[in-house]
Amino acid sequence: MEKQQLIRDESFEVEQREWKVRQRKERGKQLLTIVSPIFLLLLWEVLSRTGILDIRFFPPPSTIVQTFYDMIVSGTMAQHVGVSLYRIFIGFLAGVIPGIIIGLLMGLYSPIRHFVQPIVMALMPIPTLALLPIIIILFGIGDLSKVVTIAGSVFFPVVINTAAGVLNIDKIYLDVANNYQTSRRDFFFKIALPGSLPVMLEGIQMGQAIALLTIVAAEMMGATSGIGYLIWTSYKAFLLPEMYVGLILISFFGYLFSLILRALQNKLLPWR
Repeated sequence: MEKQQLIRDESFEVEQREWKVRQRKERGKQLLTIVSPIFLLLLWEVLSRTGILDIRFFPPPSTIVQTFYDMIVSGTMAQHVGVSLYRIFIGFLAGVIPGIIIGLLMGLYSPIRHFVQPIVMALMPIPTLALLPIIIILFGIGDLSKVVTIAGSVFFPVVINTAAGVLNIDKIYLDVANNYQTSRRDFFFKIALPGSLPVMLEGIQMGQAIALLTIVAAEMMGATSGIGYLIWTSYKAFLLPEMYVGLILISFFGYLFSLILRALQNKLLPWR
């Protein structure tokens, strides 16, 4: 008994040491993710201050931070960010919801897939931004044209990934559903929708990145506010600190939205 107890104690100590080693490695990785951007900013600051980088084109990060603060105090920041987030949110939903519905129908029903797929494949290669002049003519220069542009850009990756997710469901689940004569409602909510979620969420992840790219370009044409408008007008006026503020905002929101969608994915798909 004492020998078995010693073996268990040694095994426990080995597991503890391995756990501590894994923890140190994880902390090291987390530290690197924090250090790398700080190092880049410090290097940028030093190169700008020493004149190696032309401050007309690469103002020091400290100047950009001061500009960011001034824009917050003046209320300019809230105006541009609020307008862009509103357009992104509405346009994203307007593209994702129809994309999911049509994608599920394409995956579940062969006639619908054969009818819709050629249209999707024909329209998908056309950049939505190339249609922006027509969209502005049809929907004006207000928020609606920006929302339609974003929705059109988001729709295609979502519908294609959702349909692919349904079609890639393991055949064994379909056989079980057929053997037990599952109702259409149960088949949809218990097999088709959960089975397509992994690939569908990847399409939604792509869609949010495309939405951010689209809003910047859309707000450069026929807009009077928004982050894209801020970037474009600052560039034309050679107010580069303001331009960099806009670029940093887009980068920040892209990272934030990606984290939110990843957290949602972990919640909905714990087995992955």
